Amino acid sequence: MQTTLKIGTRGSPLALAQAHETRARLMKAHGLPEQAFEVVPISTSGDRIQDRPLSEAGGKGLFTKEIEEALLDGRIDIAVHSSKDMPTVLPDGLELSTFLPREDARDAFIGKTAKRIADLPHGATVGSSSLRRQALIRRMRPDLDVVMFRGNVQTRLRKLDEGVAEGTILAYAGLKRLGLEHVITDLMPLDIFPPAPGQGAIGIESRIGDGPVEQMLAAIHDVPTGQALACERAFLAALDGSCRTPIAGHATISGEKLSFAGLIISPDGTESHEVRLDGQAVDAAKIGAEAARAVRAKAGAKFFEGWA
Repeated sequence: MQTTLKIGTRGSPLALAQAHETRARLMKAHGLPEQAFEVVPISTSGDRIQDRPLSEAGGKGLFTKEIEEALLDGRIDIAVHSSKDMPTVLPDGLELSTFLPREDARDAFIGKTAKRIADLPHGATVGSSSLRRQALIRRMRPDLDVVMFRGNVQTRLRKLDEGVAEGTILAYAGLKRLGLEHVITDLMPLDIFPPAPGQGAIGIESRIGDGPVEQMLAAIHDVPTGQALACERAFLAALDGSCRTPIAGHATISGEKLSFAGLIISPDGTESHEVRLDGQAVDAAKIGAEAARAVRAKAGAKFFEGWA
């Protein structure tokens, strides 16, 4: 294998923090110096498009397309992603082979005029770019004005300071990785505000059949996180989940047991359907797909008509 392993990533502070965490784990696992790795920031369409929701611009793949092209043509050796940003279908020749130990999957509320969503004044403005978060906010507080809020973590926090909105919701894991826990005013309970599939987990994409790279990555792969993500991504895939669909899903692993909770919700927050399934962790993907079939049956065909 070449002397320098090239790690592809988006260029935001959070994406770079995740790439640096990956590099640190590889250095420790293999006793290698920092010079054995090169972090390669790549600008993606998702980073450049800031004037409209991703659901209108093309969905999750906008955050991965350019990075995956670099992986396929050999400019980088691995790609580090936020797992929740990954489409369920990957380009031919690539796989999500490795997951780092998962961080806390909860969402965090950052409020300027109130510490909790429940305490916001009637008609207050809350910003979010996630259809899932928007729908869940509307379910909790139909009176709030939910607005589109694009940009990286620092951009969204600046918008709050500028008064564009009175609150926003971000992934707790991302704020922790950036050392920004102090801005959080409330943590959202998993049962009331379930996370996106893959939230809190760093996923590493690599070329199928690249033996030396596979060997390096195997040393840092966290099996329970991989099992949980297999379940959540199967749930998402069976529901044809994208940025256009408000879907939540969270699997937890305890020894050989897996517990999964999933939810689908209408964009306006007025209708939602939940599913819970338990099983063996080795059957993670089957459980996710089964949960999707169950919640589809519960919701009925008409529920999905407006999603496309």
